[in-house]
Amino acid sequence: METILIVDDEKNYLVVLEALLGPEGYEIMTTDNAADALRLIRDSDLDLVITDMKMPGMSGMELLEESKKIRPELPVIMMTAYGTIELAVEAMKKQAYDYITKPFQNEQLKLTIKKALENHRLARENRRLNDALLDRYRFGNIVGKSKPMLKVYDLVSRIAQSRASVLITGPSGTGKELIAKAIHYNSPRKDKPFVSINCGALTETLLESELFGHEKGAFTGAVAMKKGRFEVADGGTLFLDEVGDMPQPLQVKLLRVLQEMEFERVGGTRSIKVDVRVLSASNRNIKEDVEKGLFREDLYYRLNVMNIEVPPLRERIDDIPLLVKHFIEKYREDEGKDKIELSPEAWKALYSYSWPGNVRELENVIERAVVLSSGGKISLEDLPEELVGAEAEFDVERLVPPNVPLPKAMEQIEEKLIRRALHQCNNVQAHAAKMLGITKSLIQHKMKKYKITI
Repeated sequence: METILIVDDEKNYLVVLEALLGPEGYEIMTTDNAADALRLIRDSDLDLVITDMKMPGMSGMELLEESKKIRPELPVIMMTAYGTIELAVEAMKKQAYDYITKPFQNEQLKLTIKKALENHRLARENRRLNDALLDRYRFGNIVGKSKPMLKVYDLVSRIAQSRASVLITGPSGTGKELIAKAIHYNSPRKDKPFVSINCGALTETLLESELFGHEKGAFTGAVAMKKGRFEVADGGTLFLDEVGDMPQPLQVKLLRVLQEMEFERVGGTRSIKVDVRVLSASNRNIKEDVEKGLFREDLYYRLNVMNIEVPPLRERIDDIPLLVKHFIEKYREDEGKDKIELSPEAWKALYSYSWPGNVRELENVIERAVVLSSGGKISLEDLPEELVGAEAEFDVERLVPPNVPLPKAMEQIEEKLIRRALHQCNNVQAHAAKMLGITKSLIQHKMKKYKITI
């Protein structure tokens, strides 16, 4: 619902305009002075301002100038009973959307308002398209060609076209929000807003206000109406990060919105209908929380129509080289450095570490190493102490599929280790053999056996 602010010191005009425009489906706010209008422009989610030209104190022309400083994109229609060409030219120079004289024709005013709101919508859509392009570039952070990540990509491409709710699960730092953005920007809603909120970062009262909005005076500090994230995301996607941390009273209200796609702002009584696709994420095991009575079962099934499990970095170690290359390129230019490579010892440390902080931790480590590196080389000394001397964890359950005969399993592990060592050593066979503790002739024999070419 679009919100129009009407400013006029003649209160009868406020009453007339509210009666005229309210039935058109607009939310109308009114004030009889420019000072209050500026506060509302600053604090409220407005789509259009209609202001009288001559008012006591600050004039409509001054209000126009000040509003453009606060929200340059907000359209302003000027009204006056003293219309002259000079005033009209001055108003247009100061970026008024249009200029109308009193008494006005009702249908003409409605048409002008409709065009102004359409213009505002187009401007917002253009900004969203630009933001969408920027977010698409950020998809470079979703790096990986390992089997677990290929499964994730396949799910994203199949789920994106649907309207179904999606629950994205996985440990912290695995890139769950990036997966949510990938779903949104590959969906029919890609040109509409992608709005996110962290459900674990706010108190219950603040979270309710952020989700559903509030009316002026709903609580102490609510000095103006504010639209909530559901309303802002209308037509697009709302991403509820750490939804497992949502307080139980709000779980009930969220369930109702998912079922009915309507809600009331805090302190309000009017139902607001929206069209929003909800994506959510959690690093908790919400199914266990349901069994413990900490999370509503009906809400869980509403959110978990589709599920994407994002694997931890330790389960996609084949992606480490791609991720390292990506992060080096990302931070190298910022530091004004040329090509940077890793020493074999540094590669070994990265592979040996268990990465409890996942991709986010790897990015932080590489950013630090790029800053500290010299001579175009990241060495062991450039890595944090916890990585130096870390021993690799040998996870049989992860490395070997079930019911694989021992000889076959040994071959799979051997091939994987040889390929990894060659990559770490820039395909220098002698260095890779030394890293593996075997002779150069043996690694050459194994490369022929597994058809490994460099």
